[in-house]
Amino acid sequence: MTVHMTRITILSLLFVGLVSPGCVQLEEMNGADMNIPADVTRGEQTRHNIVVDKFQLWSDGVNLRGANLYQRRVYPVIDGSDFLGDGPIGPPVTQADFDELAALGANYVNLSHPGLYSETPPYAVDADAQDNLDRLVTMAAKAGMFVMISFRTGPGRSEFAIFEGQDWFPQTLVNNSVWTDAKAQGAWSDMWAHTADRYRGNPAVIGFDLMVEPNGSSTVLGIWDPADFYPGRAETLVDWNPMQAAISAAIRAVDADTPILVSAMSYGSLDWLPSLKLTQPRSVATVHHYEPFVFSHQNPRDGVSYPGRMNVDGVTLDVDRAWLESLLAPLDEFRAKTGAPVAVNEFGVKRWAPGAATYFADQTSLFEKRGVNHALWLWEASWKPLAEFDDFNFRHGPSSVNHEDVLDADLLAAIRANWSHNMARPG
Repeated sequence: MTVHMTRITILSLLFVGLVSPGCVQLEEMNGADMNIPADVTRGEQTRHNIVVDKFQLWSDGVNLRGANLYQRRVYPVIDGSDFLGDGPIGPPVTQADFDELAALGANYVNLSHPGLYSETPPYAVDADAQDNLDRLVTMAAKAGMFVMISFRTGPGRSEFAIFEGQDWFPQTLVNNSVWTDAKAQGAWSDMWAHTADRYRGNPAVIGFDLMVEPNGSSTVLGIWDPADFYPGRAETLVDWNPMQAAISAAIRAVDADTPILVSAMSYGSLDWLPSLKLTQPRSVATVHHYEPFVFSHQNPRDGVSYPGRMNVDGVTLDVDRAWLESLLAPLDEFRAKTGAPVAVNEFGVKRWAPGAATYFADQTSLFEKRGVNHALWLWEASWKPLAEFDDFNFRHGPSSVNHEDVLDADLLAAIRANWSHNMARPG
């Protein structure tokens, strides 16, 4: 029987017991859309089990479209007793949350999660974080979605190290010593070796994202431009490259197969992508992309429309699809130079931004033109106390005063249209 697939080259048909750790069994949906001969189809929802190497999901076209699911540790001093739930990590997430995301068409969830080691010495396994991550991975797999494990925190780095310049929390909660403490950096390698060993055999886990938004250059030195950072500070503790290389080597010592995702420095900036050095096989570069920030993060009354004229970093520009494409030049150049895949592991827009649906459609089409997988920010859990903290909850429509689902919202429709192209799910 010959089956022709349009997105992923079939390495082998599924035979029980022959799946290696670096491969994943997929269910390819909608056989009629994939040029499968009529004599092997069984209607529009025919499922065809195949086995592919996990790295192919990142390197062979666009196979993963989905969203970030965010959790952090609960801090009673700012959260009280119920804002994020009564557990150590919140907000609470249910199986229904994952099922609803999958029902919208997503086949991929990026778990933006606390690391599995404590943030302060002695650096050791945090049982609460580990149990919580186990539960999330299990629920995502049950919903039929692939999983990326992304760590926001770890030894020498608290959640609030990412919120540079913000003051809605006591500054005593900021721990950013990872960029000046060699022992903390070594503990990140230990943490990831432990994590990789724990999840390397899980068929739904298709990658390890080493650190969400590494930011030592700005938080320690106040440097935002790579030209001002390199070469003078290369290979120092504040340089992400040697740290991520050590983490990657620690992962490969226990797991030769699971793809490793490595973020560009300065919060995953495209401007810093050319400076990123991938050192291990089966690695993927990743960036976060919210440009222009004046549009994607605007307040409800700002009225900055896309496409349109905007003040971007003090310069008035015509921002449209062509302008968005011009920003991706570093991505194109990096891929041409290294041959490595690139993923956009965070992007998005506040739901009330005028033209948000068009912006989303343009961004995703530009990613897909380049064969780049992508994860939207944000999939909000259904935890009621967070209902009004919903800037990026695309289910709530364009009105900032509405905090309920709006099924006919333009942005939601654009997202569903994009995610409808997903064919692969873990089998």
